Amino acid sequence: MLPTVTGSGTPRAQGALRTLLDLLAADAPAEDFTRPATEARAEGASAAELAEVDEATRVALRIRRTLSRHRVREAELTALFDTAGDLAALRDLDAVLRAIVHRAKLLLGTDITYLSLNDEAAGDTYMRVTDGSVAASFQQVRLGMGEGLGGLVAQTARPYATDDYQADTRFHHTGTIDGAVLDEGLRAILGVPLRLGSRVIGVLYAADRTPRRFAREEVALLSSLADHAAIAIDGARLLEETRTALADLGAATETIRAHNQAMHRTEEAHDNLTDLVLRGADATEVAAGIATLLDGGILIHDADGTELARTGTAPLQPPAAVVAASRTSGRAVPVDSPAGTWVCAVLAGPELLGSIALTGRSGLPDTDRLLFERAGLVTALLLLLRRSAAETEDRVRAELLYDLLTASGEGGALAARARRLGMHLSRPHTVLVAHGESVSRQRLLTAAAQSARARTGLAGIHHDHVVLAVPSGAPGRCAQEIATELGKALGTPVTVGAGGADGPDGGPQGTGGAERAGALPTAHEEAQRCLSALLALGHTGNGAALPDLGFLGVLLGDQADLAGYVRQTLGPVLDYDARRGTELVRTLDAYFVHGASLTRTKSALHIHVNTVVQRLERIGRLLGGDWNAPARSLEIQLALRLHHLAQGL
Repeated sequence: MLPTVTGSGTPRAQGALRTLLDLLAADAPAEDFTRPATEARAEGASAAELAEVDEATRVALRIRRTLSRHRVREAELTALFDTAGDLAALRDLDAVLRAIVHRAKLLLGTDITYLSLNDEAAGDTYMRVTDGSVAASFQQVRLGMGEGLGGLVAQTARPYATDDYQADTRFHHTGTIDGAVLDEGLRAILGVPLRLGSRVIGVLYAADRTPRRFAREEVALLSSLADHAAIAIDGARLLEETRTALADLGAATETIRAHNQAMHRTEEAHDNLTDLVLRGADATEVAAGIATLLDGGILIHDADGTELARTGTAPLQPPAAVVAASRTSGRAVPVDSPAGTWVCAVLAGPELLGSIALTGRSGLPDTDRLLFERAGLVTALLLLLRRSAAETEDRVRAELLYDLLTASGEGGALAARARRLGMHLSRPHTVLVAHGESVSRQRLLTAAAQSARARTGLAGIHHDHVVLAVPSGAPGRCAQEIATELGKALGTPVTVGAGGADGPDGGPQGTGGAERAGALPTAHEEAQRCLSALLALGHTGNGAALPDLGFLGVLLGDQADLAGYVRQTLGPVLDYDARRGTELVRTLDAYFVHGASLTRTKSALHIHVNTVVQRLERIGRLLGGDWNAPARSLEIQLALRLHHLAQGL
């Protein structure tokens, strides 16, 4: 938010801040936001005033960028919703295709969009609909299979994109195609296939007259629109076949009517499911809607096989080979076991987003199979929107985590930002640093972000490590839980070091949140030291905090809890002496001081050697049978020294 204009600011600074607010309200161009600072300098503003105005300008520009992203997202959702409405309302194929091409232009913000259809008789593909084209030669061009970018897309059924078509040597250039592209002035072109099952029927394009690199998300969005266009073409074809059959075969009227009803049912179901997704339904609601339509159980999984939603059936992991077969064919594929199960790959163009499984349907008529496959397209739209929303939220959380770990900003403001994300820094928090030996950092970050969101925490990359901050007052236990969880999710050992962010307690509106926010950088440093120690000790796949590492944790700790270490190591013996007035601690100390010699120990304590033996046996029962092992005895001796130092203070 913009800095608050209070009575302490100068009139000049207040005027600049009001001007910035007016510019935000008017959606002014970015370059206009430098005007208040320029005017303040021209008027001889002080350094403090200029700093205040410069900071307000940076914040205002950040707000403007956020608002612009929201407007773009709103335009995308509106275009997808309008496209679904066109499919429901229009029956004229040309009108539907023109609407889809226009929506594609709005979605990607390109200079021109167009659509070509394959001519199976001629063995080429021809231009059918354009939006933004000005050259007649371009509007009438035909491409042989494999010629140019579009011919290659039509031939291979794969999307292709180029920053500068004329200079791209990947494509088979011809004089006719290059001339038409030159007449239109096109440079950057993206083409995605229109597919019905495994058959390519055409290509949907988006192009700019200046060089441009198309992002993966833009390829996925255009592919989703291409799938809708293919549905419109297929529906129009089926309707035309129905009309022809009614005219030529009066005897088949009843059969065609039933077929037509089934098609209308499929279209209506597709429209209803699409509308459900665009109104913000989650995966469980969409699964329930599909299950009701198909009268069976539904499971939705992501690309990694993680279950996202399930209704009306038991858990079932779709076989990878069946998902691959569906991905290749573009059709629903039956599963051998359990019987009555069908799987359909969920795709956005060539990208596998996940799968959808239908159970309890031994016999699946063609109309229901088609409806199930249409449900896969709607699920693709759901997963694309879900991924986009998750990526946006993860970016916001990662930015807050970076600011917390670098103390970038006032503690109260950081605590307020955390509260808006449902995270109350007034509670104890643990900072964790994760390391996966044989997994990419991006996969580890994705899994860590899921774990952090489930705990109302944060995750991000900091100093080339995956870092989490989650509410927990038990760093060691939290680290072990996270290590186990991430290892299971990724299928490889993940090592996690933890540090606790100590600070005063306070309510969500109190000062504790600000002070604990200031403790997070120290906790992060402690977690890094702990991770380094775990890796050096060979404890791969484990999670721990420094206190869990015994005396090594004491040595590595920045503000080591010495009393806690003594209590953790010698607590049972200290308590026994306190309750019974015995001298077990004194006996244990003498035993180690005199080189574990029973004879020298009994002489130093002036007691019988049997008494020494009895006391040591009692110590063994209190501390465990391994108390005299080399590693354990070193920890105990260190604890005895610290205990004596504390007693002497």
